[in-house]
Amino acid sequence: MRSWPDHRAASYPPSMAGLFSMSEFFVTASTTLGLVALAELGDKTQLVCMTLAARHPPMPVLSGTVLAFALLNLLAVLFGASVAAWLPEGLTAAVVAVLFAAFGVKALRDAGGETVEVKEQSSRGVLLSTFGLIFLAELGDKTQLAVAGLASTQAATPVWVGGTLGLAAVSALGVLAGRTVLQRLPLPLLHRVSGALFLLLAALAGGRAIGALAG
Repeated sequence: MRSWPDHRAASYPPSMAGLFSMSEFFVTASTTLGLVALAELGDKTQLVCMTLAARHPPMPVLSGTVLAFALLNLLAVLFGASVAAWLPEGLTAAVVAVLFAAFGVKALRDAGGETVEVKEQSSRGVLLSTFGLIFLAELGDKTQLAVAGLASTQAATPVWVGGTLGLAAVSALGVLAGRTVLQRLPLPLLHRVSGALFLLLAALAGGRAIGALAG
């Protein structure tokens, strides 16, 4: 005769049954974390975190990035791949290109100054700027689509947790690199390197926008 707990567990659909199994939760979350982290290594987000953290306090940069990824992953698990269609790809890429270009031009202008205060922007301003930049740049990106795909076959909660932690870890590596590597450069050279990186990302985003609008 089947016991009451077994009968009760069997009555739940598979997606809810997974929520009651901690082992399945950790397996799904850790698998998502590994896949997403590997996919994001060396991506533009790491470059953005690295350059911003070299010029601003690290915690607002990391906090803004993690908040952006948490929201993006939440949208992915709730609405799936359709989240990428909320805004036209060409329009999103064009806005990102303009933002990257603005950051790059500002960095190059700072490089020409005699003395520049690295922490000139408030922590709240850095957090909001980072959040907006990362959110728009990663909307519909491969990692968000991967999270949406995993959430369609696995329990949504561990996928969201694992995906967000994976992206947070990769972003933290970028922030660490910015604080330990780029910040060792002389300040004018640091701004030139930051400006060049942002302008490169702007050119890539602009090419994506032109391709999307032309298509």
